[in-house]
Amino acid sequence: MKSYKISEVLYYVISVISVYKTVTLWDEQQTRAFYFLGFAVLSIFMALFRRHYRKKFNQRDKSSQ
Repeated sequence: MKSYKISEVLYYVISVISVYKTVTLWDEQQTRAFYFLGFAVLSIFMALFRRHYRKKFNQRDKSSQ
């Protein structure tokens, strides 16, 4: 289960880096900024998706014991 938490944190780190790159590229290369903004949204979605399934698996494991 620890690997699921690590992957959640990595997705959040990726989203923070993507938002930073979006802000820095916004004035110069707006097309690339939109790509990074998309990566940020996707990585936040994936982190929340992983969190949902991690909690679901934890509840299933606790109920089977």
